[in-house]
Amino acid sequence: MNNILVTGAAGFIGFHLCQRLLNQGKTLIGIDNLNSYYDVSLKKNRLAQLQNHANFHFHKLDIADRLVIAELFSYYQPEQVINLAGQPGARYSLENPHTYVDGNLVGFMNILEGCRQEKVSHLVYASSSSVYGANKNILSSTQDKVDHPISLYGATKKANELMAHAYSHLYSIPTTGLRFFTVYGPWGRPDMAMFLFTKAILEGQSIDVYNHGKMCRNFTYIDDVIDGVIKVLERPPQKNNNSVKEQVNWENIAPYKIYNIGNNQPVKLINFIEVLEDCLGMKAKKNLLPLQLGEVLETYADIEELTTDVGFKPSIPIEKGIPCFVDWYCSYYRVPDMLNPPLEQLSGNKATGSRKQENCFFH
Repeated sequence: MNNILVTGAAGFIGFHLCQRLLNQGKTLIGIDNLNSYYDVSLKKNRLAQLQNHANFHFHKLDIADRLVIAELFSYYQPEQVINLAGQPGARYSLENPHTYVDGNLVGFMNILEGCRQEKVSHLVYASSSSVYGANKNILSSTQDKVDHPISLYGATKKANELMAHAYSHLYSIPTTGLRFFTVYGPWGRPDMAMFLFTKAILEGQSIDVYNHGKMCRNFTYIDDVIDGVIKVLERPPQKNNNSVKEQVNWENIAPYKIYNIGNNQPVKLINFIEVLEDCLGMKAKKNLLPLQLGEVLETYADIEELTTDVGFKPSIPIEKGIPCFVDWYCSYYRVPDMLNPPLEQLSGNKATGSRKQENCFFH
């Protein structure tokens, strides 16, 4: 049986990925520790939907638990592994650094060992655009040096890439790291700007807008991201069998790849907020602040290699993606109709579609 192990299955990206794979008839082993980094009930409600599928087998586990993870790999013998578990967030790493060591370093080590012992055919794992840190190139390319992280979170994700390369080289395990760029959409994380801004605007609270909204981000809608992850999963990297002396790119000495995965059309944060205001029919009270410690001014993903290799083409702009998030948010939190006017009635609205769910991109 071709079992696929998905860690972080109750997380934002993990949930959507599991839904898509289950709808394709795949058999999944999902694990998540359901920690309290953000609202656990949101994770449990995601999980409840996944557990309606007969081919989904869930275990509440922490990837930092070495013995338990080893037993899990031995029992299920997964063919492929998608590691999305770990501690996210650059800002939170300023307050709780040890959780990043446990989840992102110790936990990832345990996943690599499981892949080695069970001879997994492909490990796909979450990296982050945060690895670019102090890189001064406007266009972030996987060929850039990323030796100067500006957050512990970014440092742990860079460490993951190095650890994966070592295991790929030593044990011929195909590994692919994905540097995610600001993912958003229905069932999103409450610590992300999309969620925080929506909640604050609806409650009449002010929102913190760092660098006066002049930061640029590759806001990437969740459906585009899931398309990319699945295409990558189906294409494990190959080792270049030429001698080391003949190789120009050192990546080729192992079955190892790193890709950027994001929308390669950066959007200013202030413009992102404007579209959200249009969707909600309310203006935000903006608390304009300087750039925060550990934050980067601009993320701009070079996705040419991912497009060439697997045909990744993000197609959902914020004018379509944000309304879908707002639809879900208002439904999930039962926002009163008076705060949820139809999109077509909003003056100056830039978004397309309507409040009807069929016009969004839900799975």
